[in-house]
Amino acid sequence: MVEHQIKARGIKNDMVLEAVRRIPRHLFVPSESLDSAYSDKPLPIGHGQTISQPYMVAVMTEALELEGGEKVLEVGTGSGYQAAVLAEIAGRVVTTERVSELAEEARRKLRDLGYTNIEVIVTDGSAGFPERAPYDGIIVTAGAPEIPRVLVDQLADGGRLVIPVGNSYQQTLTRLRRSGEEHVTERLEGCVFVPLIGEHGWAEHGEGDRR
Repeated sequence: MVEHQIKARGIKNDMVLEAVRRIPRHLFVPSESLDSAYSDKPLPIGHGQTISQPYMVAVMTEALELEGGEKVLEVGTGSGYQAAVLAEIAGRVVTTERVSELAEEARRKLRDLGYTNIEVIVTDGSAGFPERAPYDGIIVTAGAPEIPRVLVDQLADGGRLVIPVGNSYQQTLTRLRRSGEEHVTERLEGCVFVPLIGEHGWAEHGEGDRR
């Protein structure tokens, strides 16, 4: 998976590649999807959510430009797989999930795997989690109609925010860097994520009805 689906497609960061190598992805997918656990595609995990394809997990992690020891916020815990990848590099990961059943399952898996630097919180992640701010990096694993200002405000000076931005069917992976009150935004590549539901994302019942 790492050699042919991730490294061969341009991921160069050794810390990211090694983090993905170390994590047993099959432990984060439902039993009916075990045969596809290491395929380069997203997989359903229930509640209308997915575990992202391995390549996209690596792309987003590399885009955060982590060097080790940082504090990172993840919006959208899902299966917990992305949080585990982040925790292999970052010093502390705060991850939010609005579906309590997914949060509890991810919390259990991460605990069983021995991660002590991940905090799973049930909340509306579109608003971030200001109680632990500022963050050196923020990663959003759901598509937003625009970059939520509330997330930008929770970045440390020099921090990076990686988020898919677009409509509910297709987005562009976008990286924002904060430098004081200035922000520089880069468009990275096209992607497709489930919608970011919440006060600063899409309304629960569809794209046409923003909160």
